[in-house]
Amino acid sequence: MTEQEPVTLLGAVEVRRLAEVLDLQPTKTLGQNFVHDGNTVRRIVAAADLRSTDHVLEVGPGLGSLTLGLVDAAAAVTAVEIDPRLAALLPTTVRAHAPGRYQALNVITADALTITADRLALTDPDRMAPADPTALVANLPYNVAVPVILHLLAEVPTLRRALVMVQAEVADRLAADPGSKTYGVPSAKLAWYGRAHRAGSVSRTVFWPVPGVDSALVAFDRSPTARTGDRSAVFAVIDAAFAQRRKTLRAALADWAGSPAFAEQILTRAGIDPSARGEVLGIAEFTRIAQARELIDAAAHE
Repeated sequence: MTEQEPVTLLGAVEVRRLAEVLDLQPTKTLGQNFVHDGNTVRRIVAAADLRSTDHVLEVGPGLGSLTLGLVDAAAAVTAVEIDPRLAALLPTTVRAHAPGRYQALNVITADALTITADRLALTDPDRMAPADPTALVANLPYNVAVPVILHLLAEVPTLRRALVMVQAEVADRLAADPGSKTYGVPSAKLAWYGRAHRAGSVSRTVFWPVPGVDSALVAFDRSPTARTGDRSAVFAVIDAAFAQRRKTLRAALADWAGSPAFAEQILTRAGIDPSARGEVLGIAEFTRIAQARELIDAAAHE
């Protein structure tokens, strides 16, 4: 960036003007609540801990409030937007507000839950950024936040870090530790990929329209070494364990195993107390349970 071409962030007036250009009425279905506070955007970008060489994946850029902060901080930004009207307007907005950085933006019109890694790779050899995304930054609707995060971490193994803004209650679930009241399927599955923690709260007043819930930031760092084992098998154990979280693992895993007796046999083989509950187990214990069943099944077929 040069001093003659600074990035100007969107304010409340500009956000509403852009919405009027599109004749856009924000919908709850798509979770369209747009940030209009520059200080909040700067705080989110700072919390994302981006490198100047990063290729950022942004999901749901909306009118571009956060996008402008990201193109100023990273080498490249790939924005995935499900609304065609918003996707079409975004390059124009970035060109107007970040004239020296608009070429850093790549926009894909798609549902993030269906996006594949090959669609995200940059093909321009002149871009000074990794071809594949290295960081995820997003303002996610609460109803799709967890599946989007898990899908992208599975689909894009080059993501080393993530910073997402979600409903405060969802943030608590994502960052929860084993044994806490909010620990469950989201936090257990996210732990397969790395470590998450709360990174601050966001006032509902910085959004237009003002949402009926509070928001929070969740930061995530991928583990430097990938876990071994069958992820789908481990996730099946997690789903079963929390489907009836008040029950002991022997009872909760009965359907998954085929019977309470076989569930107990698997748990014993894994070194897990059958009378324990799923909420006290970490990802390592869930992995051991899946592996124990695999070993028992393999021995039975020899």
